Amino acid sequence: MPYNLKLIGYPIKHSMSPWIHKEFLKRTGIEGSYSLFEINPEDDFEAKLLQLKKEQTDGFNITVPYKEKIISYLDEIDETAREMQAVNTVVAKNGKWIGYNTDGIGYVRALTSAYPRLFQMTDLKILIIGSGGAARGIYYALARSGSEVIDLANRTRSKAEEIAALGTDKVNTEIYSISEAEGVLASYDLIIQTTSVGMMPNEEQAPLTIRELKEDAVVSDIIYQPIKTKLLQQAEQVNGNIHFGHTMLLYQAQSAFEIWTGKLANVTDMDTQLQQILEGR
Repeated sequence: MPYNLKLIGYPIKHSMSPWIHKEFLKRTGIEGSYSLFEINPEDDFEAKLLQLKKEQTDGFNITVPYKEKIISYLDEIDETAREMQAVNTVVAKNGKWIGYNTDGIGYVRALTSAYPRLFQMTDLKILIIGSGGAARGIYYALARSGSEVIDLANRTRSKAEEIAALGTDKVNTEIYSISEAEGVLASYDLIIQTTSVGMMPNEEQAPLTIRELKEDAVVSDIIYQPIKTKLLQQAEQVNGNIHFGHTMLLYQAQSAFEIWTGKLANVTDMDTQLQQILEGR
């Protein structure tokens, strides 16, 4: 039977997920479809989920605003999703709905693909800016990838402390205000921007100002509209290496596809294709 895969959320009409997953289906030779299943917040959420079951959906992605809401409708969730208290992928298996969160692992895969040398460093120092759901997922995944210094910068210290609690015994985390972080940026090998500051239509904004960077440092921004954010432009001006946000979208989708089908899709050249689509080329 062909796979019946979907994305739920609101609004999702401009999502790139259908393009990504249709490409995965083609590259793995698997028969199936991936379609949008938009749920307006005014709709009956439970009734919509029943419709998904009636349509014999094999798996689906969840995006805002339902990553937390979906949890109470699932039969099981894996450890990462439980720690995140957010689900972005559901698989139907043996009559049960099982939830996962692939955001963190997707980010680490994307970064490893672009800059494998980072994870070969024994003294890698990381700074994460922000304390939302994406920051939680990325911190959690990096902590379990062997990174030992993962600092946090956020306007609200208590939220950063909640994320730091997700670390392991081997992880050391300092918490800074945004202004404090600006003063220590040059000590990090990897700076990860996870807030929405700089996203269209406010692309002239940046969460902080980069004046200098450590040699060979990487600045990563998970925003992908625009592709090259104000923060990444600043990083380039001081000879920093940059990492685009659309690659996280691609690799978290790869992880979700693997959960549904058991197949690891080849993403060669897809980052370039996705960038061209997002830039309207």
